[in-house]
Amino acid sequence: MSVATAISDRRKTVLNAIDPDKDVDGFHPVNVGRLSIGEESLLPCTPHGSVHLIKHALGDNLSGKNAVVIGRSNIVGKPMAALLLAESCTVTIVHSRTQNIEEICRQADIVVAAVGRPEMVNADWIKEGACVIDVGINRIERDGKNKLVGDVDFASASEKAAHITPVPGGVGPMTIAMLLLNTLTAFKRLENLN
Repeated sequence: MSVATAISDRRKTVLNAIDPDKDVDGFHPVNVGRLSIGEESLLPCTPHGSVHLIKHALGDNLSGKNAVVIGRSNIVGKPMAALLLAESCTVTIVHSRTQNIEEICRQADIVVAAVGRPEMVNADWIKEGACVIDVGINRIERDGKNKLVGDVDFASASEKAAHITPVPGGVGPMTIAMLLLNTLTAFKRLENLN
């Protein structure tokens, strides 16, 4: 057994040991399954917070919006796509094997970048007036100093995007807010409170 397989097996064991009704991160397979079939569940915090940011920018009705999620992780990419589908968006997931990523992104009303590559997305990828949510958090060295940047080149992309989240200070605070919301929701459900 490889080290990576052993670590993955341990993660699964720990995750499966959590009561799904107390899983405030929204990562338990039961909550992931509930999300995928549209049942009430504890939602993954970063995607949930991202949807709140998108609705704040574009309004509550996202129906028919063309959304592109860059990244296919279990923590952000896949649940983000599921939440956008639940809002009746047309959703495309792109990743490292996708051809013509830039062209696909240029057609999107909503771009969610969650790929883990510093400043990969620039203005050439963005449709005029799009809403861009940058979930990436990357440490780079610039001008001899360590700096946090997202997956989106904020300076160039902000020239085309109507709405864009910064890194740091964009999605992170919303993730924390959704974690607190999930904690309150889990408590209320377990105590049968409205």
